[in-house]
Amino acid sequence: MRRLLLCLLLLAAPTARADLLYVLNSGDATIQVLDPRTGQDAARPIPVLREAHHLVLSPDRSLLLIGDSGGNEMLIVRPATGEVIRRERISNPYHLDFAPDGRRLVVTSLRRNQVDIYGWDGAALSLEHRLRMPDKPSHLAFSPDGAVVYVTLQGSRGLAAIEVASGRHLWTMDVGPEPAGVLWHNGRLLVGIMGRDHVAVVDPVARTVERTIAIGRGAHALFLSPDGATIYATSRVDSRITAIDSATLAVRAAWDFPGAGPDCLSFDREGRVWATLRWIGRILRLDPETGEQVIHRVGRSPHGILWVGR
Repeated sequence: MRRLLLCLLLLAAPTARADLLYVLNSGDATIQVLDPRTGQDAARPIPVLREAHHLVLSPDRSLLLIGDSGGNEMLIVRPATGEVIRRERISNPYHLDFAPDGRRLVVTSLRRNQVDIYGWDGAALSLEHRLRMPDKPSHLAFSPDGAVVYVTLQGSRGLAAIEVASGRHLWTMDVGPEPAGVLWHNGRLLVGIMGRDHVAVVDPVARTVERTIAIGRGAHALFLSPDGATIYATSRVDSRITAIDSATLAVRAAWDFPGAGPDCLSFDREGRVWATLRWIGRILRLDPETGEQVIHRVGRSPHGILWVGR
């Protein structure tokens, strides 16, 4: 009887669901859905029309939006399963993010020199504003209140400020050659200067570069750790991931991956860093506490990456 009761309890218990890792292989026109424990496919790769680069969870985390910039398409995916719900025609969705209030999605179009502001009702997008922003609008970040979105202009040394509600271009300032990733942090904007070897610390009120943080040539993207203690920055030319103390902006640690070209990052629940190694078709799991590294093979030119806990 005791054995029968145990079997019944096991059958009634909810089945644990594995976490997933999404990797956008821009050189293969595929989205891989991986089991992060093994690095193996957890579902059939999702084909895209041409070239996916970046992705973002919806504000309620129920949907995953993936931009196929080369195919002019947005994929709407169930993050817990990898099921594609639908595909929408969207003009060159390169980098994308939701405003803090979750009511709008801003999309940069690197190839078409435009920034689009979409309304979001929780299920669908509607275009509200389109701005022509030469040259090569790249990455974006919002002010904490969501009133302003800041966009790097990779081809013209610029950082532009746009009023989200009206779509009005407020100003553009020079921050250095080939600005890429941008992150709002404690009243300042941190900008990866890909044409140099540093992160520019920008005062958006005075519109000045206050200082720079050396992280290596090809300084690219910036990501705040889930606990808010560390800013991780990637350098594609020197092939490095740098840990910056978020309170002091001092460099705490750095890890080199010769010839690998680390690009985008994500974090799992243990605080480990997942990175795409774009030049060698691999992804990396880095434990910043122990330095342990695990590398898995993926498709060609992996760019965006997202760990999804379930």
